Amino acid sequence: MAWLGPEEWQAVALSLRVAGWAVLCSLPLGIFTAHALARWEFPGKQIVNGLVHLPLVLPPVVTGYLLLLTFGVNAPVGGFLKDQGIVFAFRWSGAALAAAVMAFPLMVRAIRLSIEAVDPNLEQAAATLGASRLWVFGTVTLPLILPGILAGAILAFAKAMGEFGATITFVSNIPGQTQTLPSAIYAFLQVPGGESAAIRLVVVSVIVAMAALVASEILAKRIAKRVAGG
Repeated sequence: MAWLGPEEWQAVALSLRVAGWAVLCSLPLGIFTAHALARWEFPGKQIVNGLVHLPLVLPPVVTGYLLLLTFGVNAPVGGFLKDQGIVFAFRWSGAALAAAVMAFPLMVRAIRLSIEAVDPNLEQAAATLGASRLWVFGTVTLPLILPGILAGAILAFAKAMGEFGATITFVSNIPGQTQTLPSAIYAFLQVPGGESAAIRLVVVSVIVAMAALVASEILAKRIAKRVAGG
């Protein structure tokens, strides 16, 4: 990273911060949602499934605008949160929220597929021995789906690192505050002589994305071997 300028490094650091918090805060909800969609039957299940995957098919700008209408300082939810001292619009935390929303479907899908691959008879056997649902999930299901959780988290991280449309619509492109890596690339391409800085950031984007994918494969295989060996 030594060949990056201060403004470029700032954008990379902010992107890592945004993506990290996006994954960290959405992972528990992602696991719960994936488990509910994979194992439970309840009214409106298909609607919930559609809402979870909606960011995948909506234009990112539309998602960002909906976030602005919901969490803007003058919006009902955003106004209430502002009174509690929590503001998302035009803040780095809003960038994390937008990135989490856009990455959430990928996370849920990866975890859901791993849960569906677990033999339900294993869970039922534990339940017949008197274990609660939470205990069955924690001792039987969770260890078996760790590779899927890891894959979902890293895919979500990579998606959050590259999110642009929803982020720039919701929190704008403020250097040092909301200017993530994709936003910085866009900004550099709009000014004469900014191509070199944009190319450097593109290289960083490729390196981070590839590193995330390789790490996901390696760690998932190690976890899977450990679970199988145990």
